[in-house]
Amino acid sequence: MQTPQRPSGAGQLDLLEQVLGLGAGTRGEASSPRVSQRRRDDGRPLHLPVALLVEDPDNPRTDTITSDLDELVRDIRERGVLQPIVVHPADAQGRHRIHFGARRWRAARQAGLQSVPVVVRDAAADPYAQVAENQVRRGLAPIELARFIKSRVDAGETNAAIARRIGMNLTSVAHHLTLLDLPPELDQAMQSGRCTSPRTLHELTKLCDVAPDAVRALVAGDAEITRTSVGMLRMAAAQARSTSEGSRSPATLITRAEAACARLDRLLDDLTPASLSDADRAALHHRLVGIASRLELHGV
Repeated sequence: MQTPQRPSGAGQLDLLEQVLGLGAGTRGEASSPRVSQRRRDDGRPLHLPVALLVEDPDNPRTDTITSDLDELVRDIRERGVLQPIVVHPADAQGRHRIHFGARRWRAARQAGLQSVPVVVRDAAADPYAQVAENQVRRGLAPIELARFIKSRVDAGETNAAIARRIGMNLTSVAHHLTLLDLPPELDQAMQSGRCTSPRTLHELTKLCDVAPDAVRALVAGDAEITRTSVGMLRMAAAQARSTSEGSRSPATLITRAEAACARLDRLLDDLTPASLSDADRAALHHRLVGIASRLELHGV
């Protein structure tokens, strides 16, 4: 693969060897015209028409053409694809499913290349290897990583096992899964790029329960939503809760209790013996005795 971050051809081939575990002897044959024109199924590079390559529908990277792909197209148009694309053996129609290098393949097609160097790898697809390869070259978007994590959860894997295999802590795994069930306004903020941090969006999701109006006001703006702005919102929500809890001070509670007693007096005045059955009278008496007992416990 060739990317702006790794312009050196040798460096790009080193990266391929790290991902595939290929020996150093392969490198020399990658540039040999004689070898590149032969079909090989032994893991060494060859050239195949771009039309015979198809994308893997299970690839964790789901984005399509992006701005940085244009730079890759220009580079490939100038120097070609320096690092072979890794593909699976041909299917019944003669097509090879791409395991590593879908972006290189897209860029090569856009650059007008008729064929690209490939390595045919006769091995079962490893979704975690695809994640690792994508992360090394150009990190997956948080939502792409979230979808991958969810797919492994659906396959029966535990969060702990997933975290270990992708080198992420359990908290980050939980934060990423939150992205798949965001409130509409937060999902829109993520899609627009105003907030892409899984942790920040996770915190905003929790704040939606305690300060929904404040969250909506923050999201309705145009500024980038940062951890700092969310932290300020969280502090404001905590202060509002503290003020609300102040309304439960002893003096306030006594005043409310006295008002409740006054309402009870008025209700009792409106009741007549004829309006109460024996069962109603017994139930009311039981409740009043219970209240009196609780007052005694409080020394009232």
